[in-house]
Amino acid sequence: MRYSPEALVAFVEAAAQGSFSAAARKLNKSQSTISIAISNLEADIGCALFDRSGRHPVLTDAGHQVRRHIEAILAESSKLDALAVRLVGKVESTLAVVTTDLTSVVFQGDIMSRFAEKFPDTELRYGPSEDADVLNLIQEGMVDVGLLAAQPAYPADITMIRLAERAEFGLYASKNHPLASAKQLNLEDLESVRRLYLKTYAPSIREGNGQAWSAPDYLTLMEFAVTGFGWAELPQNLVSRFGRDLVELKVPGYPRGVNIDVAWSRDRPLGPAGQWLVDQLRNKRG
Repeated sequence: MRYSPEALVAFVEAAAQGSFSAAARKLNKSQSTISIAISNLEADIGCALFDRSGRHPVLTDAGHQVRRHIEAILAESSKLDALAVRLVGKVESTLAVVTTDLTSVVFQGDIMSRFAEKFPDTELRYGPSEDADVLNLIQEGMVDVGLLAAQPAYPADITMIRLAERAEFGLYASKNHPLASAKQLNLEDLESVRRLYLKTYAPSIREGNGQAWSAPDYLTLMEFAVTGFGWAELPQNLVSRFGRDLVELKVPGYPRGVNIDVAWSRDRPLGPAGQWLVDQLRNKRG
């Protein structure tokens, strides 16, 4: 049986967003279009994929099973699109890349040197971004490839792979901050002290509690911490390079490791230059 690609995308997006209306907004469709597409998919499969008895649709047991298969189908479809672009051989005139401060993987080794040699006519646009902002830039078509800390879930229109490299996080404060003199701390000891935390411009899962300042990048948070405004969770590689006036706090559970993903749009297959870069990152050892 052939299933409509539009219905597959509508189903996965509705499952990810938690509602048909949110999926419609994300896909720039009407809610009725999404509802009809999902109903047709349920008719084709022969069972209900959503329980619609509550305020919001909830995946049924069958829906959870179907979701895994459809996500795999969409991932393979994205790979086929990428292959088609490579076979045609149309190299991008520009390639926009953003990367998290957690890693310097793009500039490690000779990846960029080989990129310059292999794609001399492709303009590389490169900059920093974090978490939800990376995904938002990709979805808005402003960025082709993004490196970011692994997210608990990804939108249906995002393709990602996990890199071998991981980042290590520690908790830090200025050497002149009262916390710096403590031999051992618990997380409870930090609750009454201003927290400096990452918060992106796009909606984020991160929220501050009590006293808190936020910034959309780790370099700004590190500057706040160096100045003594509070404590921050920061990538160790960044602190080792730029945070010499910071002290790592001894707190159970830290340092902690964070996975790093590379992401791009499922709706806009990468060209040869973008796919080459992703392949180099995929094959690079941590």
